[in-house]
Amino acid sequence: MSQNKNSHLWSQFVRQLREGVKPAVGCTEPISLALAAAKATALLGEPVVRVEAWVSPNLMKNGMGVTVPGTGMAGLPIAAALGATGGDPEAGLEVLLKASADAVAQAKTLVAQGKVTVGVKAPCEDVLYSEAKVYSQSGYAIVSIAREHTHVVRCECNGNVVFEEDKSALTNNCECTDEKPFTDVCAEDIYNFALNVPVSEIEFMLNAARLNGALSEEGLQNTYGLAIGRTLILQQEKGLLGKDLLNEIMIRASAASDARMGGAVLPAMSNSGSGNQGIAATLPVMVVAEFIKADDETLLRALVLSHLMAIYVHSHFPPLSALCAATTASMGAAAGMAWLLTKDFTTVSMSINSMIGDISGIICDGASNSCAMKVSSSAASAYKAVLMAMQNQSVAGTDGIVSDDVDSSIANLCALASRAMQHTDIQIIEIMEEKARRNAGEKKQAVNI
Repeated sequence: MSQNKNSHLWSQFVRQLREGVKPAVGCTEPISLALAAAKATALLGEPVVRVEAWVSPNLMKNGMGVTVPGTGMAGLPIAAALGATGGDPEAGLEVLLKASADAVAQAKTLVAQGKVTVGVKAPCEDVLYSEAKVYSQSGYAIVSIAREHTHVVRCECNGNVVFEEDKSALTNNCECTDEKPFTDVCAEDIYNFALNVPVSEIEFMLNAARLNGALSEEGLQNTYGLAIGRTLILQQEKGLLGKDLLNEIMIRASAASDARMGGAVLPAMSNSGSGNQGIAATLPVMVVAEFIKADDETLLRALVLSHLMAIYVHSHFPPLSALCAATTASMGAAAGMAWLLTKDFTTVSMSINSMIGDISGIICDGASNSCAMKVSSSAASAYKAVLMAMQNQSVAGTDGIVSDDVDSSIANLCALASRAMQHTDIQIIEIMEEKARRNAGEKKQAVNI
């Protein structure tokens, strides 16, 4: 590879890390709606008395069952309400980090009074879409976010369009490498970058260990969600589970996800717009680095390899799909762990191949406390794949969707997620919508009784 191409790729990789690895408080789908509501409220400039919101089917799927930080309540209505009453419109994915107790109380009151409605936008051309319309006593404002969790595409206040993205400019944009930064990239390019890029350009990635490590500690010290991390430790104390590296990886990773999905008011360092993906790409690498007593630079390079590999895999997918992205983020973790233990690219590629042969069928059925189980399962698969690769064993290219070449295996997995699993996604959403209707009917019946 020429020095010029190498320099261009590396600058792209640094940009992708800075854009794709960011702090986020709470599940990023409801947070996206909260951000739209916060921005609409700031535009309106008056106290909000009512909120109407519309989201894409996939955002509805990922927002129905997850707890909103600081509220103890799950779902999109409380996210929209709190964004309107106490969200910071300039804080991006940390929009709810500093919401006050008074703001939470106001948001809960709005929801209890039936002043907040959230519906599915149909038709909706964007997989990721949220729109909040907030009302004061004398006016209204609307903000729409699309394609990415924080990407504002339209703002309106009292009938006046304040901002609207020029779609024709997007269509005519010829800078294809910026739109698809991994078009001419292979996994080995990412490996070489992680090992050789100057530390000064990537040292910000140590924040992933700091934030996600703190989230894991919170999940172990307090009960959140399904409390998987705490449960596994209890089983260790009973002698039903061993105290080994595999279980330590599962415990630490699932505890961070427990806290995040259970409503802890702490930021996760996200990956590709997802806190759970960031957790899955971080905690297993941290645990192995601690085990081998790695120094800060070694941990840093392993984290860069893990997170950038996770971004590389996920970049071929729709922003939201029926494939659980904790599995793909854990492929990044497998790369990071394999490098820590062997310093060998062949082991890295074999580990990813085995993971694709192992857990590529795990579905995403919406963000909820059960995500922590998928994080722990994916982390276990990653470490198992690394141990196999260290013995020169991996799923063969003759098996299923796996190819001998790791990049071809990734492409096959992405084709599955982008095409065939779209039908799976539709079925998942239909099931969840039917559950929601049935539950709403049961609640109404109970009230009437």
